[in-house]
Amino acid sequence: MITLSLLHPLNKTPLQHWTFEDESVIRIGRSTDNDVILYSAVVSRHHVELRRTDRGWEIMSLGTNGTYLDGKRITHIAAENGIIIRLARSGPNIQIRMGTENQDKFQARLAKKHGLNQSEPTVPESKSARAVLTKAPH
Repeated sequence: MITLSLLHPLNKTPLQHWTFEDESVIRIGRSTDNDVILYSAVVSRHHVELRRTDRGWEIMSLGTNGTYLDGKRITHIAAENGIIIRLARSGPNIQIRMGTENQDKFQARLAKKHGLNQSEPTVPESKSARAVLTKAPH
């Protein structure tokens, strides 16, 4: 299982997340044929692909405006649990978490932060993983 979380631009708290169980390729970008759709002018139509390999997940940057890790432009790297990538220099931040144990901890933190009962939904989640960000709250 892999979970992608859209992070708030200022305080890096999760705004939305998508969970994938069986996919071998996950596509992120502005185009509606992506698995994760982000409407942001700096995000390319097909910006990033995450690919499952026998060694784990890999991140492939496809976008014109680049993909960044710790402020450095990347083209192809291995994904590590908890890694945060930025789509374009000023674009959205996406955190990557792998494994069901991490998903449970993530949900518990969200529930505690928002004062919710753990059985209540904390942020929108889509089994089909198709979701749209129109504008991040400020």
